[in-house]
Amino acid sequence: MTLIPEHWLQPDWPAPHRVRAVMTDRHGGLSGAPWDSMNLGDHVGDVPSHVASNRHRLREAIGTPPVFLKQVHGVQVLPVHAGLADGTEADACFSQQAGVACTIMVADCLPVLMCDAAGRWVAAAHAGWRGLAGEVVAGVKAETDAGTGIGLGVLESLLNTAPLSGTPVHEILVWLGPCIGPQAFEVGPEVKAAFCRGLPAAEAHFQPNGPHKWWADLAGLARLRLQMRGVTQIYGNNSQPQWCTASQSSKFFSHRRDSRLFGQSGRMAACIWLDH
Repeated sequence: MTLIPEHWLQPDWPAPHRVRAVMTDRHGGLSGAPWDSMNLGDHVGDVPSHVASNRHRLREAIGTPPVFLKQVHGVQVLPVHAGLADGTEADACFSQQAGVACTIMVADCLPVLMCDAAGRWVAAAHAGWRGLAGEVVAGVKAETDAGTGIGLGVLESLLNTAPLSGTPVHEILVWLGPCIGPQAFEVGPEVKAAFCRGLPAAEAHFQPNGPHKWWADLAGLARLRLQMRGVTQIYGNNSQPQWCTASQSSKFFSHRRDSRLFGQSGRMAACIWLDH
């Protein structure tokens, strides 16, 4: 029996009964300011014992061991299994086994959870702007996605990996979690160019904010790229203010907001797993 706190986010989507998913918020842990209180990041300067206790609380709440990746804003995908060590480098993962939770940590980047309609697999991705666009390092483009002709980003890399690649797109369900919203994510021309190169429709997700600056809709860009691959069952973050990590300071951590004030921010986790 799981003991998931009511204030954590549980996706409202038509996933099969066997698929379980949750996203933590900033409440329910032991960490002090500015990581208060449910910080799950072990790389942000928090007291290690507090992080360990918070991770234990997460495991107890969901009843399944979460596997924490070392996320590097890339496009690498890994299968998750019970023996995979925390800290393995990747920005997306999947599992066909019960007893382990695909886990993504965020504090402004977009967490993306996926499953298939039959409950055969679950997957998760960490979609910051670089990984989402396939801009692995500044000025260097990743390979092109054969399905769309645009840069191969983390979502395309995940969809290209079996078992996702063998699943009809109409059977793939996606939930987008909270991220920095279009009223708070100010970007420069390099970010806009990374998304609009070869994909003119991305222009609609950038609104001018003065000379050489734009407000970017990260969740909207993710929806667009998923739709380019034929995925239409997309739930969760619709780019409205209540999903914005930067503006909802009482509920969410935000790297952009908190680091400017305190030098660091905590991390939340989005988890998805298969019940036995």
